[in-house]
Amino acid sequence: MRIRPGIEMASLTDVGCQRENNEDFLAYWEPDSDADFLKKGRLALIADGMGGYEGGQEASRLAVETIQNIYDTNASSDLRDALLQGFRTAHEKIRAYAEAHPEFEGMGTTCTALALNDLQLYFAHVGDSRLYLIRGTTISRLTRDHSYVGRLVESGVLGSEEAERHPQRHILTAALGAGVEVVADAPASPIDLENGDVLVLCTDGLWSLIHEPEILEILEKKPTPAAACKEMVKRARQRGGPDNITVQILKISANGSRQ
Repeated sequence: MRIRPGIEMASLTDVGCQRENNEDFLAYWEPDSDADFLKKGRLALIADGMGGYEGGQEASRLAVETIQNIYDTNASSDLRDALLQGFRTAHEKIRAYAEAHPEFEGMGTTCTALALNDLQLYFAHVGDSRLYLIRGTTISRLTRDHSYVGRLVESGVLGSEEAERHPQRHILTAALGAGVEVVADAPASPIDLENGDVLVLCTDGLWSLIHEPEILEILEKKPTPAAACKEMVKRARQRGGPDNITVQILKISANGSRQ
């Protein structure tokens, strides 16, 4: 895997302490050619599958690989458009796979994908995997959870701290492969990044056990994304690790996302 100068990147996925199989899937991608890199930049994705061992694994793999392929081959210069086309195609592929394999009825997956071109961030998102932006001593969640509890928070019924502990926090209201159609969240305009910004992608197996202030604290104490990934997964496992645990960290270097 090639990583051009301009970012530090690390990722880690772990089965956790109570599952037999890892239904999470992740990827990091850059185009082979420098000319394509100037147009498309970098792509990072995570997905958390559901629908049983094989169904969940297949759904998360299909989502990540399909979105990466569509993003790579899409001729549009609109990176948001390319991400959204990838999500639509992945949704249809997962639905078709489930129809062809009735034993996997109900399979689906969350997916959060970001595209980073120079210092501009694009992302698309379905489900309850998360994307955080850390700038200095501040952490911001860029995604909203498509979940039953997420709706309660948005309507003011629950506070965000209560939501983190709610017993029904894992019930999704949207997932790739679930329902006739799905509409991904994707901001209309890119987010401008700054040198030193850190992006964290993670599944609920991490964020349900390692909350935002602690993510910030780990990133402040650990010198590299790789060390931070290891520390986050270690702490999640120490707290019982009931789900698969996946995290991907991208730190914008002093030169921005290109050199």
